[in-house]
Amino acid sequence: MITGAADRTALEALDARLRTLLPEEYRDSYEDVQPISMGSAALAYDTDGRAAWDRVWGSFCDLAMAGGPPHKGTLLEPGCEPEIDANYDRYDEVAEEICRGISMATGLRSYVSPTPGWVSVACHGDAMADWLVRAIVMENVAARRRGAILELPAAPHFRLEKEIKNVVTVIAKTSHYWLGHMPRGQQRAVADLFAAMGGESPLIEPDLSSAEVRTDARELAASVAAAIRRDTGLRRSNHRYAGWLGVECQSVRAAVWMMRALVASNVLSRREGTVLFVPVNAAADPHGAIVSSAVVHIHRCAAARAMC
Repeated sequence: MITGAADRTALEALDARLRTLLPEEYRDSYEDVQPISMGSAALAYDTDGRAAWDRVWGSFCDLAMAGGPPHKGTLLEPGCEPEIDANYDRYDEVAEEICRGISMATGLRSYVSPTPGWVSVACHGDAMADWLVRAIVMENVAARRRGAILELPAAPHFRLEKEIKNVVTVIAKTSHYWLGHMPRGQQRAVADLFAAMGGESPLIEPDLSSAEVRTDARELAASVAAAIRRDTGLRRSNHRYAGWLGVECQSVRAAVWMMRALVASNVLSRREGTVLFVPVNAAADPHGAIVSSAVVHIHRCAAARAMC
């Protein structure tokens, strides 16, 4: 139940942002979307035995941003440099196949990033890349952006029908919604919203500059977790991912609602089951105050909405 004028105003602001961010078909129904997985489409192959990435999908399940099931149950991360250095030939094969799949499935130009562990995708402008990075991270696939260039993960151990397909599918799914379900007017509104949000606070992303968990990152994560528990009662989960802090929510419904609301507050977020993940980034949020304050605010809004 909404408890006061301040809560009502905060919820109305969040709802307005979500309606702007979501494709039209979700604008008035996203609270009703259920995180229930659908079957995965089988790969098709051409006459040369190569994956026919342009003939795989007839439709896509709901966006995780709208409350649908994330594409991956656990986070798909980029490869680390020691692994890549030890298997460079295989890494090249994987990265090239991901780029081939992205180009065939989306029509977007894709190429192997000079940064090991990533492939690059050229988007149709900053707003598209900014929206895609939010949507893809919520699908539990690592992503980052630099201007209009989106980066997606690659690693030597990726398999064609598993991780390679996961990466190609998630960019095919999300770009399909951006290009096919969001008219130009809405895309401009999204760009304006991102500019306004950026004026309030930078987008807080996980620090993925190194696959190794550094001492300062561990200390920052512990500090953020303590602040969140003190002000919300939510406990830290046992999960450990570079750049991410997991927080146990009361239910899947609460985790979904808080994840969406955080992304609409310029804090990247994702979930695995009932665990909400928020970013740890010593450069962008050196004391964790932006993230912890956002989680506390969103938890209050969730409680006002009877989500937790």
